[in-house]
Amino acid sequence: MTGDKLVYLFEEGNAEMKDMLGGKGANLAEMTRIGLPVPPGFIISTETCNLYYQRGEQLLQELKQEIQKSLSSIENKLGKKFGDVNNPLLLSVRSGSAVSMPGMMDTVLNLGLNDETIKGLEEASQDKRFTLDCYRRFIQMFGDVVLKVNHSFFEKALQNKKEAYGANDDTELTAEALGELVEDYKSIISEQAEMSFPQDPMEQLTAAIRAVFDSWNNHRAVVYRRIHKIPDSLGTAINIQAMVFGNLGNDCATGVAFTRNPATGEANLYGEFLVNAQGEDVVAGIRNPLSISQLEELMPENYRAFNDICQRLEEHYKDIQDIEFTIERRNLFILQTRAGKRTSRASVKCAVDFVKEGIISREEAIMRIEPGQVDKLLHRQIDPEAKLNIICKGLPASPGAASGQVVFDADDAEKMDGQGNEVILVRPETTPDDIHGIVAAQGVLTSRGGMTSHAAVVARGMGKPCVSGCEKLSIDLEREIFVVNGTTYAKGDTISLDGATGNVITGEVPLIAPELSEEFQKILEWSDEIRALKIRANADTPEDAAKAREFGAEGIGLCRTEHMFMAQERLPVVQSMILTETEVERQLDLDKLLPMQQEDFSGIFRAMEGLPVTIRLLDPPLHEFLPVVEELIEEITRLKVGGGDSKEINEKEGLLRKVKALSESNPMLGHRGCRLGIVYPEIYKMQVKAIIKAAAELAKEGIEVIPEIMIPLVGHATELLVMRELVEETVKEILAQEKVEIDYRVGSMIELPRACVVADQIAGHADFYSFGTNDLTQTTLGYSRDDAEGKFLHHYLAKKIIPDNPFMTIDREGVGSLIKLAVEKGKAQKPDLKMGICGEHGGDPDSIIFCHEVNLNYVSCSPFRVPIARLAAAQAKLGKKAGGYGD
Repeated sequence: MTGDKLVYLFEEGNAEMKDMLGGKGANLAEMTRIGLPVPPGFIISTETCNLYYQRGEQLLQELKQEIQKSLSSIENKLGKKFGDVNNPLLLSVRSGSAVSMPGMMDTVLNLGLNDETIKGLEEASQDKRFTLDCYRRFIQMFGDVVLKVNHSFFEKALQNKKEAYGANDDTELTAEALGELVEDYKSIISEQAEMSFPQDPMEQLTAAIRAVFDSWNNHRAVVYRRIHKIPDSLGTAINIQAMVFGNLGNDCATGVAFTRNPATGEANLYGEFLVNAQGEDVVAGIRNPLSISQLEELMPENYRAFNDICQRLEEHYKDIQDIEFTIERRNLFILQTRAGKRTSRASVKCAVDFVKEGIISREEAIMRIEPGQVDKLLHRQIDPEAKLNIICKGLPASPGAASGQVVFDADDAEKMDGQGNEVILVRPETTPDDIHGIVAAQGVLTSRGGMTSHAAVVARGMGKPCVSGCEKLSIDLEREIFVVNGTTYAKGDTISLDGATGNVITGEVPLIAPELSEEFQKILEWSDEIRALKIRANADTPEDAAKAREFGAEGIGLCRTEHMFMAQERLPVVQSMILTETEVERQLDLDKLLPMQQEDFSGIFRAMEGLPVTIRLLDPPLHEFLPVVEELIEEITRLKVGGGDSKEINEKEGLLRKVKALSESNPMLGHRGCRLGIVYPEIYKMQVKAIIKAAAELAKEGIEVIPEIMIPLVGHATELLVMRELVEETVKEILAQEKVEIDYRVGSMIELPRACVVADQIAGHADFYSFGTNDLTQTTLGYSRDDAEGKFLHHYLAKKIIPDNPFMTIDREGVGSLIKLAVEKGKAQKPDLKMGICGEHGGDPDSIIFCHEVNLNYVSCSPFRVPIARLAAAQAKLGKKAGGYGD
């Protein structure tokens, strides 16, 4: 015995008991409590589901006793008896977890019918055809859901019967035809389930309860929970309710309606119904339903009553409602209400309208919007009505959707874009060399790499869709083709990408343009009034900076100077600078790069006038700017085989030797970041000169500039000290020449575990910290980002070894603990030390909540995620906890 109550009558529950009774059950109880016309019933608790699994999928003996007691209560209310031959009580058995999982679990209707009770139902209804229709529906549903007989057998039998009787629709089948169909269905069960259809109503009920509990762990439900981060431990409740019938004749109906339009948010009833039908007919698409507005013409009194109930429920729950109803002989019954699923656009509009109508507060409106919904509003989306031919699926690395011709080379992408063609860049993976191709392409598809790979990060920053790590792609760059499941796609073929789902689609798809409504702007304005965190953007170009400011960024938290080096006209100069033998020669190339960098910084400073701009000095290892070793070897081989010019071959071989000499076994932990600045101080000095010259130029124009110079990959306080001295000497020199004053700051990226541990020491030489959470995650977990996401992280997530992808959501226990330690140590040394994060986590809502909790000053994210961060920061201030699920 458990000692706990397992079953609750509707009148024993309320809306606050959602965790125990499930969302559907709690709402049925609440509607019963406030006096709405709800057919009586009872709820088996979610805890009973958990006990069922804990005890090896066995139903508790006391559960059967409580069910019998609750059944008696319903029988007394209705004057019917379960299993009675003369006046049978029929039941619906439905699932219902605490979090809405529409369509993921199972339902059985008309339970209690058998060869004897149909006689009583026929006597009560005075309608033989209706009785046989209910019976054949029950046998089909019980066979499918409980006995696991494939529904196609029943559908085929139904279709054969319609053809035999010349019927176009189920409703045209006669009682005689339905009687034959009942026997056909029984034969199907006998053959496929190897048993007779059960005639004992209690046996039927027990089997249906088992089936609904079992459906909690069916494949689609498990996948749905994983996608929506719903805990497996919640379990499902079971709602057992007296049947009411919408298929007794033309004075009966059944339907589903929303209290507001779920696509647009407009305040009018939106839904469908069918006359003389049961609930599953509406959703199954067997018949064409009627618009809910037509109910007013056919059954005006029922329509007015339903409209009043809709308004009452919306005001009661303070949200748009999705309501199921049945009309039995002109008596209206409400079978379910729940928060209505809606589009992102409708969600925002409804929230703002509810504030205007005095139903909810601004704070409630902000908490009601999922940050992911905001993301969808900022990017093109595939028309949800479109039929898609999905050829494979990768990682949804950057949201949005696009169609274009396949290209395999960044130069081709740029060329075809210049000719007016829209293209999709397809690569095994992208490198900084491909930046111009990404700029030109509508979207990016890679067979390797993860959610934070180069392609993903760059595409997100540009607001372009990206599908990465699509391992089913077999790419042949030389032949310019890729193969998926035996089908070949060539350069010039049209494909489409959905960066929100990771789907790769053949052909062009219809797209919906983003729409930034007045209500959307209002939500963000309210968020800005509430949040404590400042929101900055990661931006490397004046265009990115302008877009970031348009979206509400309050500064640049990360400007990556290496991206500026990758422009086609600059790369040769950069490569020459890297390959020179002497410091004098290197300085000549740096002198050529200085005005280019100065121009970059001037544009960004101008776009961000009056706001801080954090510029990270050169971070990646130098060999990343050079040709790839394998490609050089192939090129040399081709030249030798083809009798190429010996001088060119010698030059290529010399280049190969230098590239090999600069190559590293583990470049991520190698000669990069401040280590470059210490070994080659002239590189960092050039960049500082460019920053301060640009700032001085704009200051003379009366434009306020706030440069923040950031030193990457600091692990020792002395590293930052040496770099700070270089910066200060260079700034002093330039300001003396320019004869202006510039207020600047020098800070450190914190992206190594050691830096977190000695953060108090580093703080002595820093004006600010910026946590580079991408590299900090790699170095803390010992994961190579691209390898982890491409090879094993999905297994870790599926097996629940880790709760989230640590490159998307901060690993609180590991990385988070280090950040918290660094904040505490840094503040202890320097209380006014400014701190933020600039990794990809800066745009992740759960990570933003963490940043608020540890009292960071700001987060920085890609421009297109700035609105998401604004909303998430406000929600964090209002007390939202990380890891929320469902709605």
